[in-house]
Amino acid sequence: MKKHHLIMAAMAFAMSAHVVTAQPEKAASVQPAKVAGSMQMKPLAEQTQAALWASRVLGRYHYKATPLDDAMSQKIFDNYFDTLDGEKLYFSQSDVDQFASMRTKMDDAINNENLTVPFAIYNLYQQRFGERMAYARQLLKTTPDFSLNETLQLDREKAPYAKSEEEIRELWRKRVKNDWLRLKLAGKDDKGIRETLDKRYDNYVGRIRKLNNEDVFQMFMNAYATAIEPHTNYLGPRSADNFDIAMRLSLEGIGAVLQTRDEYTIIREIVPGSPAAMSGKLKVGDRIVGVAQGGGVFTDVLGWRLDDVVQLVRGQKGTTVRLDVLPGDAGPDAKPVAVSMVRKKISMEEQAAKKSIIEVKDGGVKRRVGVISLPTFYLDFEARRRGDKDFRSATRDVARILAELKKDKVDNVLIDLRNNGGGSLTEAIELTGLFIDKGPVVQQRDAQGRIEVESDMQAGLSWDGPMGVLINRGSASASEIFAAAIQDYGRGLVIGEPSFGKGTVQTLIDLDRFAPGEKVRYGELKMTIAQFFRINGGTTQLRGVTPDIKLPVLSDADSFGESSFDNALPWVAIKPATYAAAGDLKELIAPLQKRHEARIAKDKEFQFLQEDIAEVMKLRKENAISLNETVRRKERDAQDARSKLREARLAAAGGITSDEPASGPAAKEARGKVPASTKPQKPAVAVRGTPRQDDGLQFDERDLKAELAAEKAAKDAKDIMLQEAANILADEVGMLRTDTRMASRTMPYMVAPRSN
Repeated sequence: MKKHHLIMAAMAFAMSAHVVTAQPEKAASVQPAKVAGSMQMKPLAEQTQAALWASRVLGRYHYKATPLDDAMSQKIFDNYFDTLDGEKLYFSQSDVDQFASMRTKMDDAINNENLTVPFAIYNLYQQRFGERMAYARQLLKTTPDFSLNETLQLDREKAPYAKSEEEIRELWRKRVKNDWLRLKLAGKDDKGIRETLDKRYDNYVGRIRKLNNEDVFQMFMNAYATAIEPHTNYLGPRSADNFDIAMRLSLEGIGAVLQTRDEYTIIREIVPGSPAAMSGKLKVGDRIVGVAQGGGVFTDVLGWRLDDVVQLVRGQKGTTVRLDVLPGDAGPDAKPVAVSMVRKKISMEEQAAKKSIIEVKDGGVKRRVGVISLPTFYLDFEARRRGDKDFRSATRDVARILAELKKDKVDNVLIDLRNNGGGSLTEAIELTGLFIDKGPVVQQRDAQGRIEVESDMQAGLSWDGPMGVLINRGSASASEIFAAAIQDYGRGLVIGEPSFGKGTVQTLIDLDRFAPGEKVRYGELKMTIAQFFRINGGTTQLRGVTPDIKLPVLSDADSFGESSFDNALPWVAIKPATYAAAGDLKELIAPLQKRHEARIAKDKEFQFLQEDIAEVMKLRKENAISLNETVRRKERDAQDARSKLREARLAAAGGITSDEPASGPAAKEARGKVPASTKPQKPAVAVRGTPRQDDGLQFDERDLKAELAAEKAAKDAKDIMLQEAANILADEVGMLRTDTRMASRTMPYMVAPRSN
C-alpha cells in the first residue's frame, strides 16, 4: 500500500507557504517545539480523550465499521512505523523489535487513554533522525570515490529494515554520496558541496525539531484512521481550521503568503488590495522577526515553525496586528521596521475557477474554445448555512464565467478538472446542473445499504452548447462525480486519462462536541460514510472514469490512484437510476479519436512526451541510480543532447514562442519533475527531465526571486494536453456544424447548429 508518509506532510505543513488566516475561537493546547534542542514529546490529556472518542465514532458510524481490536492494533502499529519511516532509513529492525510487544496493544493504548507508547516510538524516531543526520554531516569530512561501480536504491518502501547499525550507515553513505555527486555534476567544488550539504542536513534537523505534540498525535491517529480505509483521516485542531479555510476560499487577515527560509519567516506573495498591499511598507522577500497584537509587546518569532507565526499574525477582521520586519535587501543586523495593519476579509482567488479562451484554426475557420479551470469544488458552508446571499461556491463562479463566455462567443466549453481532488458533493451536483436539465446526478449507498439519489432540481441550463471535461489521474471524488454524470447523460466529451478511482463519500465529524469545556479542542474526523454510484449503476471506485477520448497516460497506476491502496473498497454496481440521456456522443467518438491520434503522431511535443514517459517508467522499474561519476556524466550529457535536439526541432517547427522558456534554469523548472506518487492532489506528470539529472540546487541556494520566476515560467509554459483537448473540441464543433443530422442526434439541446 502506498502510504502518505505523514511525517513528511507534517514537516511540510510546518515549513510550507501559508496565507495568514482567521484566529480560531478556541485555541488548541500545543507544546511548542523549540529549534535549540529536541524535546521528549508527551501526550496531552485532551489528546488521549480525543483518541477514545474518535475510536467510538469510527467503530460505530464508519461505512466500513471495523472494531478496535488486536487485529486492528497490528495494522495501526505497522501503519505508524510506515508513516514515520516508510523508506526504512531511520529505524533499524532492532528499533522496531523493541516495541514488538505493543503490536497487539495499540487498541488498549487508545481504550485506556494511555498513549505513552506511540509517543515513545516517535521520540525514538526523532532520536534516530538526529543520529542519521549527524552521521551524514560527519561523512562530509571525507571525499567520496566516484570511480566505484556502486548504485543507490531509489525507492525503499518495500525494502526491509536494516538489520544492523553497519547496514544503515551504508545506506546513508550512499545517500550522501549521491547528494554530493548531484552537486558536483552541477558544477560545485568540494568546498561548496560540503557547505551546501551541511546546511541542508542541519535544516532537516531543524524542521523535525519544530514538530510538536499535536503533529505527533495527528500522525498516530491517521495511522489508525487510514488502517480502516484510505480516505478516513484525523484532523488536529489546527489542521481542521485550515481545511475549513481551504473549502470556503476566504479568510480574515493581512493578505500575505508566508514561507519559511532558513530561520526566517519571509513574505512570499502579497494579495492585491489587502492590508499588506495597502500598507505600502511590505514587499516580497521581507522577513518577519516579530509580531505584536494591537499595542502589545513584540513576540520574537525567529526560528519559529511557520504555522506558529501564522497563528500570531492572523486574527479577526477589524483588529490590529504589528509586524517587526527586516527588509529583504537588508543584512541580518539591520534595524527592523514596525508595520501596523488592520485585518480584513481576504479572498483566496488562486484556488477559484478561472477562464481562458483558446483559438484553434480549422482550415480557414477559427474555433474558440472557452476553458474553465477548476482546482477544487469549494463551498463556504458556514456562509450558506447562515443565509448569506453572496456565499462563495464553485458553481456560482462557474455560472458567472459561462455567462461571460457566451458574451465572448465561444464555440465550445472545456471544464479542466486535472488535479482537482474533489471537495463539496453539493457543488458537484449543482455544477452538473449547469449543463443538464433537472435529473439525477449521483447515487449514494450508506453503511446500512440504503440508496439515495441526489438530483439537480434546478430547471434550465447555463450552457446548452457542446462541452467537454478534461481529467487526469489526479481528478478524484467530486471531479469524478461530475465527469461521470456528464458522460452518462451524453452531455459532453470526457477527455484525458482514467481518473483516480475514489468512489467514496466523506463527512466531517467535529469531536469538539465531546469536549468538556470551551478551552479544549479534540479536532475533527474526516470519515467515509457512504459510497457513491453513477446514475448508470456503476461506480468510479477503483476504476475511475474512463475518458471518451484518451490522451497519453502520464501516471503510474501501480503507485498512484485508488487501486494502489491495498485496503480500498471493492468495485461493485447497483441498479441504475431513472434518467433521460441528454444526447448520444458515441457517433462522434471514433472519428474524433482518429483525428486526435493522427494529429499527435505529427506533433513533436507529444513525441517527446511519450519518450519522457517511457524513460520515467524505465527508471521506476530499475529503481536504482549509478553512483559512478563517469556513468552519470554520460547520462547527463545524453539527456542534454536530447533536450537541445528537441528545442532545435521545436524552434524549426515554430513550436517555441517568445513566451515559452526554451532553455536555462526557468525552462528546466517549466519542464517539471517526476512527482511523488503518494500525493493525490498533485499527480504524476512525467515530462522533460528525470530523477537522474536533478541538479540538487533547488532547495538549497535558489533565492526567492529565482524561485518565483521559475514557478511563473512553469505556469506560463505551453500546456500541450490542454491545447490538444481544445483541438478535439474544435474538431467536434466542425463536425456538428457540417452535419446537422449528427448534431440533432448527438446534441438535442442544440435545436440547430450554433452560429456566433
